[in-house]
Order: sequence, then structure tokens, then C-alpha cells
Amino acid sequence: MTEMNFETARFNMLEQQIRPWEVLDQNSLDIIEEIPREDFVAAPYKAMAFADIELPLGHGQYMLAPKIEAKILQALQIQKTDKILEIGTGSGYLTALLASQGQQVKSLDINPEFTELANSRLSALNISNVQLETADAAQDYDTTEKFDVIVITGSLPTLPNTYKKKLTTGGRLFVVTGQEPVMEARLVTRTSNDQWADVALFETQLAVLENAATTNAFNF
Repeated sequence: MTEMNFETARFNMLEQQIRPWEVLDQNSLDIIEEIPREDFVAAPYKAMAFADIELPLGHGQYMLAPKIEAKILQALQIQKTDKILEIGTGSGYLTALLASQGQQVKSLDINPEFTELANSRLSALNISNVQLETADAAQDYDTTEKFDVIVITGSLPTLPNTYKKKLTTGGRLFVVTGQEPVMEARLVTRTSNDQWADVALFETQLAVLENAATTNAFNF
């Protein structure tokens, strides 16, 4: 696909997939237009980089559909001062979107191949405010850090309180919870030291976060 065709496909993605899904926040739309999604897609799938589907990443994992990524950005309303935690780096594309809006992103993935690929892709675009780590966030990742934004890119049966407690006051968390065929995207906001607001955003289906389905507690 030529550069011109990529630009046409990008425009069509924004106008035919993302805007109709009620993503109208201009900052989110601008970032999606700016970051080259095709650079984060494996070579065999580049022609489908802007299709309304989840693209294979290998190891049984998939890249989120464009409209889901756009919904995440719009819901989180990321500020330039935000410290962000991403659980599930995947291709690194959503990582790039988050980094373009926030101050610093820490992104974790259980698969070292994904971490390595994301690092090379982000470096090629001179995106330097990202710390990538290979870690199993569902089992053995331990940190005392707090974050203004947390994004969990795999679904969870339920949301453990440990994630909510990692938010700063005013911090926002995006997660998809439930089990097939009923899953729900949610935005959790920490309103005070011991209170959180929980808003249902939309229904969707997402692959389960690796190792999450069989664990009852997250050891933060």
C-alpha cells in the first residue's frame, strides 16, 4: 500500500469508524491522525492497518480495533502532566498514543518479544517518554507507584481493588470486565482517598489479560 493509500485509509478510518462511534474529542482525533498506525502492524497485515478488526500480534494476542483505541483516549482525557500505567503493551501503538498525550508512560507486557518490538517502533518515531518492562502484571508485578491514568488492554472477570488503589486522587482507569459474551468497558475515577466513581462506557469483547482468569489477587 502506498503512502497516499495509507493516508486515504487513515481518513476513512476516522470518518467511517471512529467518528460514527461517537468519538468527537478533537485531541484524540488529532493524535490518531498523527501517529502512523501502519508502523505498528506486522508486515503481512499492513494493508489492513486501518480496518475495523483486531489484527493478530502473534502468541494468541491481538491489536485492539481502532475505534476501541479511540474510545479509550476520549474517555481518559489525558493531560500533559499525567503519569500513565499501561498493562499490556501489545504492538506499542496505544502506548504511542498515550505517550503523545501524557508526561510519562510505564508499559508492561508478559511477552518479551512484544516489549522488544514496541521499543524499536517507538524509538523509530522518537517517542522517548515511555518505560517498557517485561512483567506479568497479573501475578508478580509489585510497585508502590501511583498513576494518574491506568489502561488495562486485556479484559478481567472483575476489577481488583489493587488497581484502583494505584490511582492518584482524580486518576482515571480504563478496563473491560466480565466474561463472554457479556463484557463492559468501564471508566473508574478515584474521587478521594477511599472513594471511586465507576461509569459504564460501552459493551465490547476483549481477550482476557494473560494469567488473570485464574488469579484472585494482584500482588501490588
